[in-house]
Amino acid sequence: MRITVMNYTGTVGKTTVATHLLSPRMCGAPIIAVESINETAAGMGASVVQMKGDKFKELFQRMVTTDDLIVDVGASNIEDFLEGMSKVDDSHAEFDFFIVPVTNGTKEQRETISMINTLAALGVPAEKIRLLFNRVKSSVEEEYQILLNYVGKSNNATANTEAAIYENELFDLLAVKKLSIEKLLNDPKDYKVLLREKKDADPKQRAVWAEMFTLKLLAKGVNRNLDSAYAALFM
Repeated sequence: MRITVMNYTGTVGKTTVATHLLSPRMCGAPIIAVESINETAAGMGASVVQMKGDKFKELFQRMVTTDDLIVDVGASNIEDFLEGMSKVDDSHAEFDFFIVPVTNGTKEQRETISMINTLAALGVPAEKIRLLFNRVKSSVEEEYQILLNYVGKSNNATANTEAAIYENELFDLLAVKKLSIEKLLNDPKDYKVLLREKKDADPKQRAVWAEMFTLKLLAKGVNRNLDSAYAALFM
């Protein structure tokens, strides 16, 4: 699949979605970060090619020669990216899906509506525009009423309330360590065994093992949530 992750508003988790949700479930699909000032997936331990939004033609040529690709468009570059897409007729048709992550703030929901309207105006059909509800506290239906009401009336996008990533501290903890969930879960070290068998190890080392053991346990639950969100996103 060829997917772009985008939204006008920043800090809705576009890079987190590309790194932790999409790439691991797309057989390690490469990520192109259309970004100039903010963190890219490289900062989370993923392999990334970084480009600017005004290089759309170059990006498009790279995309059409690749079967599986994730394009993570940063808010600082989205206008240039959209302008480039508008100049290349029917370029949107080469993307299988436009994933629009959104958090539950009023501003974020309203800017997401603007994003949907822009994509629709470019000719992107509703079935290709998929909303992903991010940092959900408890209920998508309660927290995203503005957006859900809009989609229900306009039918300009696809909104499956099961496509939801729930709030969890793990994402921030891994960002500090520049580590993806996939790499964490594939780490072969058994930290529980190390803690049990090396009780005389340096206290700082034991603290690291304890932290990694805890992160792995957190990651298992989060990964199940991501599996469910991914399945719902493309249902």
